[in-house]
Amino acid sequence: MTRKLLILLALLSFLAGCNTISSLVHDDQVVAKVGKYRLYRSQLSAFLPDGISPEDSVNLSERYIRSWATELLYLKMAEEQLSKGELDVTPELEDYRRSLLKFRYEQRYINDRLDTLITQAQLESYYKEHQASFELERPILKVRYVDILRDAPAREEILDRLSATDPASRRLLDSLSFSAALRYFDSSDRWMDAAVLAREFGTDYVSMLSGLKDGRIERSSEERSDVRVMQVFDIRRSGIAPIEYCAESIRDNILSQRKRDLLEKLEQDLLTDALDRKKFVIY
Repeated sequence: MTRKLLILLALLSFLAGCNTISSLVHDDQVVAKVGKYRLYRSQLSAFLPDGISPEDSVNLSERYIRSWATELLYLKMAEEQLSKGELDVTPELEDYRRSLLKFRYEQRYINDRLDTLITQAQLESYYKEHQASFELERPILKVRYVDILRDAPAREEILDRLSATDPASRRLLDSLSFSAALRYFDSSDRWMDAAVLAREFGTDYVSMLSGLKDGRIERSSEERSDVRVMQVFDIRRSGIAPIEYCAESIRDNILSQRKRDLLEKLEQDLLTDALDRKKFVIY
């Protein structure tokens, strides 16, 4: 056990009156002090996550105590050495208060009025009007992937069925893979980014795609006891992404525009109402 661990364990044991860090939660004795400020056990225990080891608890406790003390020592130094004008943070606090309240009201206003329903027709209209925004940066693929041990009893059957398209074979493949494979997923009807898929092979997407042969990418090595295989059902290397691949980002864009429109309307309504009621006057 390290010297640091022994010292901090002894400190915590002394403060708690027992040998366990969990005793920190039972009362509010002082754990550390900086000037007039005190750090209590309840504050420290609230910072510590459940289920961690005693050594991790000690390390986190020491880190929290040092961070707490550093903040207060900075504060003490600032109060001693800054001028009266520099110590006055009232304008900054007022600016922050205004910004925070404005933000909270905007969120309330948007939540009460935002129409979150987006029809398929609206998706298609947005897609057609913003084609240039959906130019593919990388290839996208529809695949089925499995990572399985070489000596897995169902390995050959799983690999043989990896290209299956009929429902019965797919169900059997799913059942076998979920029970026998290290990792398995079926994205044969959903586009995926090549860069995301390349992580399964621990490489970049260019290297991954260079291994594509007869609709399949396979990686194995002497150092590993598993085989990683990706069955490719479709691939688009360039051009405009299909609408189903863009649908989620289109929804986000439409909702973002609706939020901006609501906030612009709110701002205009506030100004118009204030002018009409003579609460806002321009000289």
